[in-house]
Amino acid sequence: MNWQTFLTEQREAFVAAHPRSRDLADQGRAAWRGGVPMHWMRDWASPFPLYVEHAKGARLTDADGISYDDFCLGDTPSMFGHARPELHRALAEQAGEGVGFMLPTKWSNRAGERLNERFGPYGLTQWQVATTASDANRAAIRWARAVTQRPKILVFDGCYHGMVEDAFVTLQNDQPRNKPGLIGQVHDLTRTTTVIPFNDLDALEAALKTGEIAGVLAEPVMTNCGMILPDDGFSDAMRRLTFRYGSLLILDETHTLSSGPAGYVGLHKLRPDMLVIGKAIAGGVPAAVWGVTAEVAARMDDAQVRAGAGSSGIGTTLSGNALAMRAIAVMLEEVITEASYAHMLRGAERLVAGLRRVIAGTGAPWSVVHVGARAELIFAATPPRNAAAMRSVLDHDALEAYHLYLINQGVLIAPFHNMMLISPQTHDDAIDRLIEATKAFADIWLCL
Repeated sequence: MNWQTFLTEQREAFVAAHPRSRDLADQGRAAWRGGVPMHWMRDWASPFPLYVEHAKGARLTDADGISYDDFCLGDTPSMFGHARPELHRALAEQAGEGVGFMLPTKWSNRAGERLNERFGPYGLTQWQVATTASDANRAAIRWARAVTQRPKILVFDGCYHGMVEDAFVTLQNDQPRNKPGLIGQVHDLTRTTTVIPFNDLDALEAALKTGEIAGVLAEPVMTNCGMILPDDGFSDAMRRLTFRYGSLLILDETHTLSSGPAGYVGLHKLRPDMLVIGKAIAGGVPAAVWGVTAEVAARMDDAQVRAGAGSSGIGTTLSGNALAMRAIAVMLEEVITEASYAHMLRGAERLVAGLRRVIAGTGAPWSVVHVGARAELIFAATPPRNAAAMRSVLDHDALEAYHLYLINQGVLIAPFHNMMLISPQTHDDAIDRLIEATKAFADIWLCL
C-alpha cells in the first residue's frame, strides 16, 4: 500500500460517515464560491467540509452527530474553549444594550486596564483596537514607517501576519520575491519589504545596517510554516540590534499568546516597541489589540502633527465596537487567567511527552516542537531552524493522510501543518486519544 491507496480508503470512510455534511456542502455550492463562506474552510483534508452543529468546551459535534476532540479550536480564536459561559453572558447583555456607537464604554476602560496589567510590566502601556490581527499588523507597519521616516519593513521567510501585503514576500533560491500564488498584487513588494531567514542574526544585522528598516515584524516563534523555535539568545539579540540601528521591534503574538497570561513577551520578559494580539483575545469575537510603549506613542503624536490634517488611513468603523470591547474585558478578567494557563500547560506537557514516547517507541523519524499550550508534530527527526529547512521536509501526502486519519478517528487538529492546541477545557482522556491515534498512524507510516 502507498499513500494514495491509504488516502483513497480514508476518503471513502469519511464520505460514508458524513451524508448530512455532504448534502450541506452540495447546498453551499449554490451560493458560496467554492461552497464555503471563506475559502480557508476548504483547506481541511476531508473531501468536503464538516458542517458544525455545535461545540462546547473542547468538543465539537458535526451535522451527522459525530463528536470530535477539538485540538484546532478554530485555529486559535477558541483557544480557551468553545461556548464559554462567561463570554455568552457578556455578549448577550451587550447585545441588549447596543453593539456599535463609535464611542467608548466603561468596558473599553476595563479592557485597557486589564491589558496594562498584563503587558505594562514589559513597557506596553498605550493600546488601540482593530477588527483583526491583519488590521493591527497593517496599522503597526504604517506607524513604524511614519515614526522612523524609513521606507522598509523586515520580515522572516515563511512568516504569515494576516492579510498584510507587506508581509507576502519569501526567499526562493535565496532571492526575495512576492509569494507564489499571491492574488491581484501588481506591485513588487520586495522594494519595500526585506525578507531574511529566521534565526539568522548576521542577515538581520546586515539589513538593519542599511538604515532603511522602519520595523522588524516577527512572531516570537514562527508558527505558520510549521513551528520554528528561536535559537537560544535570538530574541534578545533581535531586541538589541533593532535598538542599536533605530528600527522598531513589532512582535505578533496572535499565536504565541498560548505561552502564558502575558504571552511569549511575559514568559521571556521581552520588551518590544509594539505588540499585536488577535484571534483569542476576544474569545473568537472579531477583534485584535495592538500596544506600544509610551516613547513610541509620543513619536506617533509627533508623526501625526507632521502629517497634518486629513485622514490617516488607519482604522475601520467596526474597530473598538462595544461588543468587542466587552468581550476583550471579560476574557481578560474571567477566562484568560493563571488557572486556565496552568491547566493548558499541564495538558501540553502531557501531549508532548506522549508524542515523544510514540516517536521513541515506533522509531518514526519525527520530532515535536511546542510553545506553551501549542504543540506541533513535525515529520522530520530534527526540528528545522528556518522556513527553507521546513519546506525541505514537508510531505504533503503524509500530512493529508495524517489529518484525514485523525478526523476519521474523531480528532481534529488545525488543517495547516500539524498544529495542536490545548484549551483549559481539554481533558486528559482526549489528549490520550490523540496520542493513541498518532501511534496507530506511526505504525501505518512505517509500513508504507
